[in-house]
Amino acid sequence: MRRLTAGLAVLAGLAAWPWLGARTAPAAGEPAARDTGRGTNILIVGIDSRAGLSAAEKRRLHVGGEGCDCTDVMMLVHLSEDRRRASVVSIPRDSYVEYAAPEGTTGAGPRGKINGAFKLGRGPLAVRTVEQATGLSVDHYLETDFTGFERAVDDLGGATVCTDKPLKDRKSGLDISTGTHHLDGNRALGYARARHLDPPGDLGRVRRQQRMLAGMLEALTVRGALADPVKAADTAHRLLRSVRTDDRTGLNDLIGIGWTLGRLPADRMEFATVPISHFDHRVPGVGSTLLWHESRSRALWDALRADRPITGDTRILPVPETRAETDPARIEVRADDARVATALRSSGFAVTDTSASAPAQRPAGPPVITFPEGREADAATLAAALPGARLRSEIRPDAVLDVAVGSDPVVVKTVTYDRNLAEGAPVTADRFRCPGHPASAGD
Repeated sequence: MRRLTAGLAVLAGLAAWPWLGARTAPAAGEPAARDTGRGTNILIVGIDSRAGLSAAEKRRLHVGGEGCDCTDVMMLVHLSEDRRRASVVSIPRDSYVEYAAPEGTTGAGPRGKINGAFKLGRGPLAVRTVEQATGLSVDHYLETDFTGFERAVDDLGGATVCTDKPLKDRKSGLDISTGTHHLDGNRALGYARARHLDPPGDLGRVRRQQRMLAGMLEALTVRGALADPVKAADTAHRLLRSVRTDDRTGLNDLIGIGWTLGRLPADRMEFATVPISHFDHRVPGVGSTLLWHESRSRALWDALRADRPITGDTRILPVPETRAETDPARIEVRADDARVATALRSSGFAVTDTSASAPAQRPAGPPVITFPEGREADAATLAAALPGARLRSEIRPDAVLDVAVGSDPVVVKTVTYDRNLAEGAPVTADRFRCPGHPASAGD
C-alpha cells in the first residue's frame, strides 16, 4: 500500500518536476531576486536546541548543558543544471558574517557568527543570511534537530564511517576504534557533533560530517533506495518524518533531489568547506570566530553560480609547490646540523639544534628522520622539507622527531601548510570511501 501511495504521489507531481532549476516568480510588489545563476541550491541545517528534551533524552543523546538555539550544522548543496554533478559546501558555524536585515526592514543587520542568524529570525533569516553572504539564492530549505537527525539516520539505514585512529570525544559521546563502523542514529549524532578531536574545531568536524553524508548517499544508492522515482518517493516519505522544510519544498521536490543524487557516481559529487583566512578572529562580545578568505570564498561562490565544478579550481584553493600535510609549528624536531636546523626553523618547525653533539664523521648517505610510532603524518611533513631523506620509526616515549644528517648534500625546501587544504579542500566523494566499501552502481 505504501508503495502504491508513493507511486501516486510521483505521478501527481511529475508535471511539476521542472522545479529542478526553476524558481517561483516574486509576487507583485516584492523585489526581484538577485542573479541566482544556474542550477539549484538547497540549504540543509541541523539545529542545536534542547527544547522539549527530557533529562533522560539529553543523557542518551549526550547533549547536556544549554543549547544555543542556533544552527550547529550548515551545508549548501548545489545541483548542476544538467543534473550530472552535485557540490556540497559546509559553512562552519563560527563564520563571522553580517546578518540579513529582519523581514520587512532595510539596511544592514548586526554582525555575528552565522549560526546565530537562526536564533534571531529562525529558518527564514538563516536562509537570507546565507544568500547575502554567498550571493547565491537558496531554492529549498531542510532543517532537523538532534532527535530528528537520530531518527533520519535510523530510517535511512544507518551510517558507515571509517577512521585510521581511535576517535573519542566525551562531550559528544563518540567512542569508536580504528577501522570501519556502521553507526546507528545515536552514534552517528556523536560522530557528527564531535569537536574535541585531532584536528580540533570546526574544520575537522565538518569534514567528518561530509564523509558521513557521502557514505550514507552511497549506501542508499547501492541498496537501490534512490534507483527510480517510486523508490525515491519511499525514501523521501521516511525523511519527512524527521526533517522540516520551507513552504517551497514538498514531497515531489525531495523525490527529485533524491533521484538526482541517486544517479550520480561518486566522482560527480564534490565536497568542500568555505576557505578560511583567520581561524581565531576575536570579536568582543562574540568570541572566537572564523573569517572567510575573501578571494577564495568569492571564487567558490562564483563557481557555483556559474555551475562549474569546484574541484581542481586553483582560484578556490591554490596548490602549493611543497605541501605540508600537518602543521610544522606543532612538530618538534632535533636536527644535528646547524644549517639544516636554521632552515627548518624558518619553514615553521619547532627545532632544537643538536649539532654540538653530532658525530665528527657523518654516516654515508642522505639524512635520516627517526620518528615515534604513530607520528607518520608529521614525519611525512618533515620529509617533504628534506627531499630524499630516509624514514625510520621506533617505539619511544617522547614525541620528538630526529634528523641525522649524512654525507650527502642536504636541500631544505620551504613547506606550505594550509588548514583549508588539509581539512577542507574540494574533493570528490570517491576520496571518502572506506576500505572495502562497495562502489555505487554508477561508478
